[in-house]
Amino acid sequence: MIGWYVHHHGFGHVARFLAVQPHLRVPVMAFSSSTRPAGLDPAVEWVELPPDADAVETADGTVLDPRSADPTARGALHWAPHDHPGHRARLATIARVAAERHLGAFVVDVSAEVVALARLLGLRTVAVTQPGARTDAPHALAYRLADRIVAPWPHGAVPTPGLTAHADRVVWTGGISRFDARTRENAREPRAVLLLGHILDPAVHTELTTRLSAGGWDVRSIGHEDHARVDDPWPLLCRSTVVVSAAGQNSVADLAASGARAVVIAQDRPFDEQRATADALERWGLARTADSAASAAELASVIERAGDDDPDWTRWQVSGAATRMAAAIEGMLP
Repeated sequence: MIGWYVHHHGFGHVARFLAVQPHLRVPVMAFSSSTRPAGLDPAVEWVELPPDADAVETADGTVLDPRSADPTARGALHWAPHDHPGHRARLATIARVAAERHLGAFVVDVSAEVVALARLLGLRTVAVTQPGARTDAPHALAYRLADRIVAPWPHGAVPTPGLTAHADRVVWTGGISRFDARTRENAREPRAVLLLGHILDPAVHTELTTRLSAGGWDVRSIGHEDHARVDDPWPLLCRSTVVVSAAGQNSVADLAASGARAVVIAQDRPFDEQRATADALERWGLARTADSAASAAELASVIERAGDDDPDWTRWQVSGAATRMAAAIEGMLP
C-alpha cells in the first residue's frame, strides 16, 4: 500500500492526487486536512488529519497562536509550532497508521516536515516539489532525505537551483492535468474569453468585462467572487479563444491539455512559484503574461494580442504525465 500526504492549501494538491491515483496499480491511503474529495475512487482510504494552523486553547486555559510558537524551529523547518495539539496529533496519526498498515512507500505533496517524518519512519519517501527559489534550509533537508523527487513540469522549463545537487533522484513528469487524454470539444468560438478563478481585483474584473464586451468579446467568468464554480470547465477551456488564468501548476497543465491561447497572471505565492512558472511560459512562447497590478485597459490589450497566438503546448509534456508520476511512485515499492 502507498501512503500519500495531500496538502490542504488550495485545490492543486488534491487535483494532482485525483489525476495520478487512477494510474496506480496498488492500494492508496491518503492523509490530508482537506475533506474527502467528491468522486474519489471508493477503494481509496482517506484519513482526515486535524488542523495545525489555528489558534487553540491549551491545558492551562491560555490561547496558543502557532505563529508565535517558534513554528520554524529557528529556520530549520517550515511549520512545527511548539505545543500545538493539532500539529502533534496529525504527525502521530501518520506514524501510527504507517506502522499499522505496513505502508511500502509514502508520497508527500507537499511538506518538508512530513518528508522528514516519513523518512525517519523508514518509509521509501517520494517528495513532490514545486517551482520557485526553494534553496532554504527546510527544502534542502527534504530534498536530501527524499528517496525520489517528482517535479511535475518539463525539464528545463523553470530554473531549479535547489534541485541541482539531487538531479539523480529527480523525475520530471511534465505538467499533470486532470484533463489528460480527454478529447478537445468543439471548435473555438470567435472572440470568446474565459476569466478563470479569483485572480483579479473585483473592480478591475468588472471594468475588464465591460471593456471586452464593448469590443465584441463574449466574456465568461468562473470561480471569481460571486461567479459560480464549474465542476467541469473542460468544455469552456476548449471553446474559448483566450483563457485568462493564474500560473499555478494545475492551471497551467489544464491550459496545456486544452491547447489554450492564454494570458497568465502570477499570483503571490511562497518562493515566487507562480512568477517562475509564468516567466517560463513567456520564454517558451506558450502564454502571454500580465502583472497582477495591470489595469483593465492593459489586460484587454494583452488579451487582444493573445487571440492570434499559436502556442505549442506539447512542450509542457502533459500527455502521459500522470502515468509517468504513477510509475515513479510504484518504482519505489519494495
